[in-house]
Amino acid sequence: MLSSKEIIEIIKYVDGSTVDEVHYEHDSFVVKVKNQNPESEKSEQQEAKAQVPTAVAERGQEDLTPEPEERETHTVKAPMVGMFYSSPSPDDPAFIQVGDKVEEETVVCCLEAMKMFNDVPADVKGEITEILVENGDLVEFGQPLFTVKPA
Repeated sequence: MLSSKEIIEIIKYVDGSTVDEVHYEHDSFVVKVKNQNPESEKSEQQEAKAQVPTAVAERGQEDLTPEPEERETHTVKAPMVGMFYSSPSPDDPAFIQVGDKVEEETVVCCLEAMKMFNDVPADVKGEITEILVENGDLVEFGQPLFTVKPA
């Protein structure tokens, strides 16, 4: 069975590579890590865009530009599977609220996985526009947590 340190190393390796997925099984223990890197997202988006013009042409529409809100928001996604915590401890205030200004390194939440607490940074400078999960929710790898209007 893998240790939590080994699992974190696998996640870091997959995140920085072109590997799409790693699946590890030992007895009843299963670890599955899917890469959500920008390159695989770009190829998925390009495939989707390639299919859209046909459907749009059939309807007789030509405007393929995304809605302004879609272009002007950034989604902070869960870098790992874990329990979502909006504050460092139950007695402390939340890391952030809707309307708060954040920098790239601003901690927006904490994810607990295997008794290890991991701070999640905003990764973008801007303003929090939406909190998409509740305190105590179990979140999946790549699940949207917050939307941010970039500054």
